[in-house]
Amino acid sequence: MPRAAVPELRVRAVNAAPTRPDGDYVLYWMVAARRRRANFALQRAIALGRELGRPVLVLEALRCGYRWASDRLHTFVLQGMADNAADFAAAGVTYHAYVEPAPGAGKGLLEALAARACAIVTDDFPCFFLPRMVAAAGARVPVRMEVIDGNGLLPMRAAEKVFGRAFDLRRFLQQELPLHLGDFPVGDPLARHGLPLAELPPDVSRRWPAASPALLAAEAAALAALPIDHEVGPGALRGGPVAAGATLRSFLADKLARYGDERSQPDADCASGLSPYLHFGHLSAHQVFAGLAAKEDWSRDRLVATRSGQRGWFGMSEAAEAFLDELVTWRELGFNYCSQRQDHEDYESLPEWCRATLAKHAADPREHVYSLEEFAMSRTHDPVWNAAQRQLRETGVMQNYLRMLWGKKVLEWTRAPAEALAILIELNNRYALDGRNPNSYTGISWVFGRYDRPWAPERPVYGVIRYMSSANTVKKLKMKQYLARWQEG
Repeated sequence: MPRAAVPELRVRAVNAAPTRPDGDYVLYWMVAARRRRANFALQRAIALGRELGRPVLVLEALRCGYRWASDRLHTFVLQGMADNAADFAAAGVTYHAYVEPAPGAGKGLLEALAARACAIVTDDFPCFFLPRMVAAAGARVPVRMEVIDGNGLLPMRAAEKVFGRAFDLRRFLQQELPLHLGDFPVGDPLARHGLPLAELPPDVSRRWPAASPALLAAEAAALAALPIDHEVGPGALRGGPVAAGATLRSFLADKLARYGDERSQPDADCASGLSPYLHFGHLSAHQVFAGLAAKEDWSRDRLVATRSGQRGWFGMSEAAEAFLDELVTWRELGFNYCSQRQDHEDYESLPEWCRATLAKHAADPREHVYSLEEFAMSRTHDPVWNAAQRQLRETGVMQNYLRMLWGKKVLEWTRAPAEALAILIELNNRYALDGRNPNSYTGISWVFGRYDRPWAPERPVYGVIRYMSSANTVKKLKMKQYLARWQEG
């Protein structure tokens, strides 16, 4: 395979329109992999540009009419756009950052750019509104549009079925993933790209002008002018590829060694912190794996030849193996489901045994029942739950173990399981920087039994769904510092 070639399993045509060799540029419509480096889609666009002798034009747009649009989500994306503007300018590639000032204002932008394009390359992301948006765009544009899967180490199309357990996917990965570990994206697809600079059509720049420096800086006044939710303020993390790289380096240097033993401990604070960056595409799973492999001085000949489905088969340290099971197995479990099932948000998509046991106990008395607003504002009787929700509401992140407890208690304290699912999706997608993601739906649906098994004894409300309690959590975890920080008062 040529160095710049993207594996065929990662390339999918959205439409049947032809490539137009006499176009002015190859358009890369950046919608999910919002970065320059280790980006299969950008790599594909550059390869097409070289093949056709045309420059590449990069469009990164930010809508304001999507559900849950807020200062928090906009700020994170805008900080990434600022990084990208500088990065593409330094590489000599035309980059257009467009921020929609009103719902629908960006309508027609893609078509205007497509009218002069040889072809369009975009990102294949199986969640939120992106699949519908890309499919609709492909039907409208007059040139070939391709989507490129850069989501995980395993191409989504490598698996032909939905896996119901982490064990089953892990066993499949042990067989299939070694075939793909040699097909990593080029570290910097723009290095010595040798392409001329694309010209942004004047009519495009007039009607859809580039984001102002104030917007790219996510200044409060600039955000205030946008019709988005201003009650959900910026989170605790800075967005963008620069911050993503710094977070990865810090995790590998300072936290990885403790990750295996202490990642569930709130006071230890040794989670990677990478999930928001992976969600917004400011960092790729390939970059994370490469950084970890370098830290471990690892090579592919250390892979353990097994199909047992058990953890610990990469041939790395115990801490690294624990992290890889999250990065690869659990993360890609969500991409496996969302790429093959469009009903991943629906209660009816839960396994039959989960729905059956929850239905059996649907009429059980609830000791506490709370509304969406009470949950959102941390107004429950449980100080541990309130602390976790307050962290999420104020920062956009939540400690990883407490996120599981957080979900279980919402199931317990709502009138019906389907209502609990809707509330969890709403809270997570409104406040979490890594919400609206296949991994989010994996975690939320796990609360209701997906990817799990029946647990005895059968309990009120839960039935045989796995039970968790705040009292047991406080007993087994070190969290005095966490509670002191996040409890009210």
